[in-house]
Amino acid sequence: MTIKNIQVDNINFDCRIAGNVEDELVILLHGFPESSFMWTNLMTDISALGFYCIAPNMRGYSNGASPKGKKHYTIDKLSQDVLDIAKAVDKEQFHLIGHDWGAAIGWKTVYDNPKTILSWTALSVPHFMAFGEARFVDKDQKKKSRYIKTFQIPFLPEMKIRKNNFELFRKLWKHSSNEEVEDYLTIFRSRRSLTGALNYYRANAKPQGLVVGNIKTPTLFIWGKNDKYIGAYGVKSGHKFLKGYYKFVKLDAGHWLIQTKYPEIRTEITEHLLKFKLKQ
Repeated sequence: MTIKNIQVDNINFDCRIAGNVEDELVILLHGFPESSFMWTNLMTDISALGFYCIAPNMRGYSNGASPKGKKHYTIDKLSQDVLDIAKAVDKEQFHLIGHDWGAAIGWKTVYDNPKTILSWTALSVPHFMAFGEARFVDKDQKKKSRYIKTFQIPFLPEMKIRKNNFELFRKLWKHSSNEEVEDYLTIFRSRRSLTGALNYYRANAKPQGLVVGNIKTPTLFIWGKNDKYIGAYGVKSGHKFLKGYYKFVKLDAGHWLIQTKYPEIRTEITEHLLKFKLKQ
């Protein structure tokens, strides 16, 4: 495992890299409030199977990719970052894995680029249109998503998050190792990075640009039935958009799947990748 800087136009992404560059590419997108560190074990296991893995610290999370202003964090820009990273390593096609915001960005990327994505794995967040619908019509999802409205307020969320040495975040990271937590804190101690991460919510609060329709790309979706942030309505509604190969896995777990159900996640993802690997 190495850390490499990948430049895209005028911004630079800090990326974790594993495997042989000649192998098929897998890009892994982290969620909030985490970093590419969350993927380290999975990248080691995937690369051993003949895949080249790149996990970027995404826009806002990389020192050189944290532009000021929420206009820089719209989902179309976040999706384009994924494509540009692949292009930077001369890969025309790749497999994609995402959790939380990484999954939301992934749904958009897969829908807009069906010939580019060889296989798609989403963790926790269902099809983006279904999730958006759930936020407006489902009482349970409305309750689970209340924090999103709080994040729209300028400055105050940042103050609350930094209070007592990131006490709020530390509660979310209770399943993470000390090394993982320290990696996260190196990012969120930066005021620009913390605001950049929150700008994902602020820049995408309205539905413009968020259209995602039917998905034909081979898809694996894994959800924890005890997820405090993602309810069953959006998960069930999302199934109807999957028109190609589709496997849904429901686990007795919460939102932090990699940290709490790693053996199950590893098995499902490696099987999915191998099933749709071009070079068998």
